[in-house]
Amino acid sequence: MKPISGGIDFGTSNSTVGFVENGAPRLVAVEGEHLTIPSAVFFNFEDNGTYFGRRAIADYTENVEGRLLRALKSVLGTSLINEKTRAKAQNLAFTDIIGAFLDHLKQALDTARGTAVEHVVLGRPVHFVDEDEAADRRAQDELQKAAEKRGFKHIEFQYEPIAAALDYERTVAHEELALIVDIGGGTSDFSIVRVSPERARATDRREDILANTGVHVGGTDLDRLASVAHVMPELGMKTLTKDGRRELPVGTYYDLATWQRINLLYTARALNTLRQIRYEAAEQGKVDRLIDIVENRQGHALAARVESAKIALTDLDDTALEMRLMDETLRVPFTRAGLENAITPPITRITDTITTTLADAGLTPERIDTLFLTGGSTAVPLLRESVLKLFPNARAVQGDRFGSVGLGLAVDADRKFAG
Repeated sequence: MKPISGGIDFGTSNSTVGFVENGAPRLVAVEGEHLTIPSAVFFNFEDNGTYFGRRAIADYTENVEGRLLRALKSVLGTSLINEKTRAKAQNLAFTDIIGAFLDHLKQALDTARGTAVEHVVLGRPVHFVDEDEAADRRAQDELQKAAEKRGFKHIEFQYEPIAAALDYERTVAHEELALIVDIGGGTSDFSIVRVSPERARATDRREDILANTGVHVGGTDLDRLASVAHVMPELGMKTLTKDGRRELPVGTYYDLATWQRINLLYTARALNTLRQIRYEAAEQGKVDRLIDIVENRQGHALAARVESAKIALTDLDDTALEMRLMDETLRVPFTRAGLENAITPPITRITDTITTTLADAGLTPERIDTLFLTGGSTAVPLLRESVLKLFPNARAVQGDRFGSVGLGLAVDADRKFAG
């Protein structure tokens, strides 16, 4: 009898769960009726509950006392995985927090399948950690151990762009050479794959994968750079000390602009450091804003507003971030031109990696028939335009930005665990 299986796309920003039903993959509801869930965990100190996704973010933004964590996937394979974060009376390891989120996803899969699912294919980026094979292997091992502790007994992994290719392949009518462009919250991954209705029936697709590369750059990096360029100067970054001899230390500003590092600022030691910085600052009013945000644990709220401003600039030429502080409303103008100037370096890294993918496959751009785009960050205009410009003759197909990988993982699980 064929084992009951499913696929889980545990993403940096959003996650999905899927399985094959009547020969076709489908995503399952993971939060109410939603088929996607923000990869967020909130420890509510008022009712001692643990909440996930939209509920987690809503509790935090409504100023419920507690601790929010996002971008957890970015911790895998790094030194942060061994750190603990305090949630009321507990010191919680990041491995346990990731495990709690995976457990929520597993419960959704179990409910949809009507039984405890033990066979799963987990998505993974081509590189969890750039240019460090040992750290990359540790990251996969950490994710596997977290899944095993939550009840999965048979675990396979699949590269996320290959999973997206399996989703796209369901729609093709003849053989194509497709470049899969998967740009998510934490990583950008690329695969060149031969796809066709005939090849789709094969269980071993290794010969059809011509190249598979990736770089640890994604939407959260664009958020960080947007924050550093637009917001952090309003909080004192790059301003001088009273004696005019040097700029204020930048470490706190980069932590506040980086989703997975924000919680490191919520300590008495970090606040003492900020007060010392204020004492030395020439523009103390700006540093007061920084202290206000950290002291009231509004770092994630600020990061969310930066992300919203970035998304708004998909369709607008300018917008503004507004955030209520204790004594004023912080208002920061954002422009598409300013955003594009800030994010040009990582976009160049992404396009350089695509060029490397082509070279690895021994191909020229003209050989690519189709660009299949997935991942939320493919909506960023400059990023999308920069990728499409490399392949002027290819057909561009927009997949489900948040669902293609999950659907492909479901297909892969159905094949891998065929019995």
